Amino acid sequence: MAQQVPITGAGASAKIRSPVWVAVLVLITLGIYGIFWWYFIHRELRDHGRAKGTDELGTSPGKSVLAVTLGALIIVPAIIGIVNAFKRVQAAQRMNGIDPINGWIGLILIVVIYPAFYGYMQSGLNPVWRAQAAVPSANVAATP
Repeated sequence: MAQQVPITGAGASAKIRSPVWVAVLVLITLGIYGIFWWYFIHRELRDHGRAKGTDELGTSPGKSVLAVTLGALIIVPAIIGIVNAFKRVQAAQRMNGIDPINGWIGLILIVVIYPAFYGYMQSGLNPVWRAQAAVPSANVAATP
């Protein structure tokens, strides 16, 4: 079960998902869950970027999905989309003081064990969302 956490300053939320279940669901659904997951993580990253006042984490989750689905027909947009997604996850980690995940490991996973790639990216996002959950909201009054 995924844990919902608020994205401070965005009025939105993100989910801490199990990396193992993400990979398993991508495998079981033959990649269909991966398309939805791709949209959701990019929406969460976009909202987090807006809260931080930057476009570095992406602006359009829909375009990200199109790049890796329809763009895969001509290969280049899908590759660029995957690379940019990895850069966004790494940027989100750096913004929260977390050591970024390794892009080379991601490359190996996407070539050798495709579903594990999704789990690896989710394992990089989970600490970002946990850090968000630990940040107290500015709108909540302190209680004695």
